Amino acid sequence: MPKINVNVFIDRENKNTALQLENNSIVADLLKKLDINSVTVIVSRNNELILEDEKLSDNDEIKILSVISGG
Repeated sequence: MPKINVNVFIDRENKNTALQLENNSIVADLLKKLDINSVTVIVSRNNELILEDEKLSDNDEIKILSVISGG
């Protein structure tokens, strides 16, 4: 099965990483591969927020930003 390449910036680790995923991967698959709980982050592509069920495309630039709550 063909693969796609995505570039991911993870803010809590302040690092960029390139990953290879299955062609029909969604955001939830990416988070699972990175062992990140989806409740603790928001994900953006091209500076637009995307949901867990969004399909990823080859060469996507993804940012994973930690959600900070206080009170």
